[in-house]
Amino acid sequence: MAWQPAVPVEAARRVACIGAGVIGGGWAALFLARGFDVTVWDPTDDAEQNVRRLVDLAWQPLSDLGLADGAARDRLTFAPTLEDAVADAHFVQESAPERLDLKRRVLADIDRATPPGVVIASSTSGYGVTEMETEVQKVPERMIVGHPFNPPYLIPLVEIAGGQRTAAEAVAWAGGFYRRADKFVLSLQREVPGFVGNRLQEALWREALHMLAAGEASVEEIDAAIREGPGLRWALMGPCLTFHLAGGAGGMAYMLDHFGPSLEAPWTRLTAPDLTEALRETLVTGCDGEAAGRSVEALVRQRDEQLVALLKARSGR
Repeated sequence: MAWQPAVPVEAARRVACIGAGVIGGGWAALFLARGFDVTVWDPTDDAEQNVRRLVDLAWQPLSDLGLADGAARDRLTFAPTLEDAVADAHFVQESAPERLDLKRRVLADIDRATPPGVVIASSTSGYGVTEMETEVQKVPERMIVGHPFNPPYLIPLVEIAGGQRTAAEAVAWAGGFYRRADKFVLSLQREVPGFVGNRLQEALWREALHMLAAGEASVEEIDAAIREGPGLRWALMGPCLTFHLAGGAGGMAYMLDHFGPSLEAPWTRLTAPDLTEALRETLVTGCDGEAAGRSVEALVRQRDEQLVALLKARSGR
């Protein structure tokens, strides 16, 4: 029989956050701000103190962005056991430390204690569901990845994906629930180690470490090079559409044809892929789709207006 949710997405009201570190506490703050009841369980002695402090710290920026009807910090409770935390939950967000053996054990425990129609999402930053749910026996069909970016209460992106035994209905339900919490949902069609955002971050991070180790740049220079340069553009359009604009009126096709040879230059320690016709076509078609009929001139105007807003916000003007 196919997996069925315990409640429709729009009826979900109660969230269990298992694990109360920076990520788990950040999730709790977000869910409270979106008007949910939140129950937290964590085995450490100071978990409640730490989570309440984090929620208090997050509440002002969340208030500045706008709280949902019914949002209140007093809707936060702490359970004495994992079983108590998930007993009446409509959604479970697991945020245990990033150790595969621990993830396997905790997810199996959550699965045994949680009603079968409740989705269980892991905040893992790199493991796939298939490798984490090896000890899950009750309802593996409802296990998903729900990978946030820190702080979860402000950064919109959450990457979600299922495993080999996950039901498509569970992934779809989770996507709808996260959207109710005002997250930007990137639903991945494949289990990719590290997902999309972390793999891109990791490439930049590794090159930064290479430059530091070789004495080619300082920490301050590396941070400034991103903060004052491409980081501003990436906040608006991402790397692909940014390079699409670098080609001027010719877009990505012009950029690849004229700057593609620079892929062979030894600028990074990462081996560049061959710029095949198939890869070229994928990039050109993808950028055309993302542009959605907007001309390069229109995209440039949009980018520049948003850059001005970002720069004003950073300077406090």
